[in-house]
Amino acid sequence: MKILCTFLLCFIAHHFCNAQTESTLNKKEQLAPWFVQKYRISIGTFIPISNTNIQVGLTNGNMGTDIDFENDLGFTKSSGTFIAEFKYRLSKRSRFDLGYFRINRKSTKTITEDINFGEDTYPANTSIGAFFKTDIYRFSYGYSVIQQPKFEVGFLIGAHIINSKTGLSAIGNNIGISLENDFGFTAPLPDLGIWGGYTFSKRFAVNAEVNYLALKVGDIGGRILGGSLSFLYRVTKQFDLGLGYTGLNFNIDVTKPKLSGSFKWGYNGPSLTAHYSFGKKYWEEKK
Repeated sequence: MKILCTFLLCFIAHHFCNAQTESTLNKKEQLAPWFVQKYRISIGTFIPISNTNIQVGLTNGNMGTDIDFENDLGFTKSSGTFIAEFKYRLSKRSRFDLGYFRINRKSTKTITEDINFGEDTYPANTSIGAFFKTDIYRFSYGYSVIQQPKFEVGFLIGAHIINSKTGLSAIGNNIGISLENDFGFTAPLPDLGIWGGYTFSKRFAVNAEVNYLALKVGDIGGRILGGSLSFLYRVTKQFDLGLGYTGLNFNIDVTKPKLSGSFKWGYNGPSLTAHYSFGKKYWEEKK
């Protein structure tokens, strides 16, 4: 993250020393906001504050312990992660988005109460090693129903595909046990949403999005609530920076042949991204 921040600060400093005039940023007739680009690649860092509750029991009715990973197992609340996104404008109004980020967390703690996880019980005063790994892929299609040179508002339909795995293990053998147990799943969670953007000037803009859906498919049911708010600064015609806040909150219930799991977690925090745009915007050609 320090390397990325240093790079971005150097890039901005260089830009101010060799700034383009406002007129050179927009030589063509503007029919859509400047952040509407043919192809747009985004990379950056996301620093979420996590709240994670997991319960893994048996399908015969024996409930597992509702585990708070931050309070019960000593997971840190915040951790940095890499995020990446690609946007493609099929037309001035239609867009496709593909995004990805990963959160990999682990901890070690001596528990103060018994924990039932799956088919095993970890007694109080056991030293526990725990991990929680999540890969989130996002694909969506959006259509701008209102679009002007300074702003747009649209709807989207898409899905978050979540590949998650969590596990506990007893460390050492001081109590006569050595238990290792994990539970994983892959869940596609469709969502519907609305997005909008507004340009304050030829260099400053704001984008916002919110999405939600609750659905059960087979043995996996879930609810997703997500949103983002980002302020953009246009450094050059093809490069801009974003400083924002992103939130993703999930409730997922999974049933397997022997085990059932309930997952509730949220990732909410600030993000810093760099955006590079390219490709001919044929919809802005003068006629």
